[in-house]
Amino acid sequence: MEEEKKSLNFIEQIIEDDLANGLKRDQIRFRFPPEPNGYLHVGHTKAICINFGLGEKYNAPVNLRFDDTNPEKEEQEFVDSIKKDVEWLGFKWDKELYASDYFQQLYEWAVQLIKDGKAYVDEQPSEVITEQRKNPTEPGVESPYRNRPVEESLDLFERMKNGEFEEGTMSLRAKIDMVSPNMNMRDPVMYRILKRPHHRTGTAWKIYPMYDWAHGESDYLEQVSHSLCSLEFENHRPLYNWYLEQVYDENKVAPKQREFARMNVSYMITSKRKLQRLVAEGVVTGWDDPRMPTISGMRRKGFTPTAIRNFIEKVGVAKRENLIEIQLLDFCVREDLNKVAKRVMAVVDPVKLVIENYPEDKEEWLETENNPEQENAGTREIPFSRELYIEREDFKEEANNKFFRLKLGGEVRLKSAYIIKAERVEKDENGEITTIYATYDEKSKSGSGTEESLRKVKGTLHWVSAKHAIPVEVRIYNQLFTVEQPDAEKDVDFLNFINPESVTTVKGFAEPSLKEVAAGEPLQFQRIGYFTKDQDSTEETLVFNRTVTLKDSYKPE
Repeated sequence: MEEEKKSLNFIEQIIEDDLANGLKRDQIRFRFPPEPNGYLHVGHTKAICINFGLGEKYNAPVNLRFDDTNPEKEEQEFVDSIKKDVEWLGFKWDKELYASDYFQQLYEWAVQLIKDGKAYVDEQPSEVITEQRKNPTEPGVESPYRNRPVEESLDLFERMKNGEFEEGTMSLRAKIDMVSPNMNMRDPVMYRILKRPHHRTGTAWKIYPMYDWAHGESDYLEQVSHSLCSLEFENHRPLYNWYLEQVYDENKVAPKQREFARMNVSYMITSKRKLQRLVAEGVVTGWDDPRMPTISGMRRKGFTPTAIRNFIEKVGVAKRENLIEIQLLDFCVREDLNKVAKRVMAVVDPVKLVIENYPEDKEEWLETENNPEQENAGTREIPFSRELYIEREDFKEEANNKFFRLKLGGEVRLKSAYIIKAERVEKDENGEITTIYATYDEKSKSGSGTEESLRKVKGTLHWVSAKHAIPVEVRIYNQLFTVEQPDAEKDVDFLNFINPESVTTVKGFAEPSLKEVAAGEPLQFQRIGYFTKDQDSTEETLVFNRTVTLKDSYKPE
């Protein structure tokens, strides 16, 4: 048992302690509560994996609840994208819920707080309210409306709800403590007037609850046992608890808020506001641009759910924030793709190779493996002919003994095919090689069992038959930013750090089997990297995104 306890993270330890102190196992319930005001990003994957992972560990339900309290920024598009992302990561929620489901109950509780003398309508502008709060070392100034008669606040609050007043003219504030060192406790605003249509409730409401008021009470209504959130909400916990105390029935579960370190990944930003700027200003093509740190962007780039979940597991659950190296994420992606990606042949910087002693009218189909890492991945046939494409960098006219690819007078094996020898080259007027001429050893065919086929040569090249090749557009993606923490300097616009070479598009050729590949299917372009077919592909033009390079020197600790 001691060994098992040591392996628990601090959240699991909290839950185990709660179970030991009387919480029943069937009372454990979690929730993932995104605000539908943008697409989920890499930082959200941690919260998703923690909440749903705990649900799996304790066989407990996990709600997907949208904290939709701000109609100015929320849209159905974001709701749909969030659901798709959570499902894609491999998780299933128990109930799909919305804070807007509880607007009437929240309003009724707010009315009760006014009746109890614990809330009041303030007629001051938000700027004045903010100024009166002062700072943690200086006591706040009470609003002149703080002690207005209960009946007056009740009347005004109802009229606020009915839309009689303009936005910004009134708000409902909780009456807590204007001298509290915790600024969140200095009479926080509970409701503001917003005459904006809501994506679910339409124009039914003219007032909307603030996040802090709606969030904890929603947890309570759903009987969430453990409300897990990131560290920036730690100083909101006293307010979370104060609000709960106003409505708590001792026969019910009181949600317990606990905080974990949010996840910051190098060369990425996770501010929705800044991600919105990237989209709005056309720096990227949309929320799902493969350079974006959104889940939809990572999916389009070719990341797998398994890789992301493995990444979160390696990062772990901590109480202190730190910067996670993007190389760890790439390592997890590469590690998973190595197991699942089909090996195919594509040439991204082609130069023609002509095998002069191979019959002009001959073609043959050669067997090659789909994935040597998978026992049951099987094989497929690829076409071979006299004229091929190879990578330009795989040939040099002259090279030293450390160059194991093709050079004049040298031999290499063509993957799953024959041993060839480079004889001569043809160049254009600029001295650029246009064609490499070679000869082949007819008896050296891979897998034929002949003595010649067993002969060892140091290099093996990938290739594509020119006669059968399909043209492809290949997008080589690199990091979107040139520095590890692009938004670290408050006085410098993060857009100054955009990498001008974050994407490069090249034209190449691929084996014909890629015509049948589905968008998103993981592939390894042999000796080049991991790729996936993009949604921009058409019948005329197939587009492939580079997911990650083939190898990296990075080793996780």
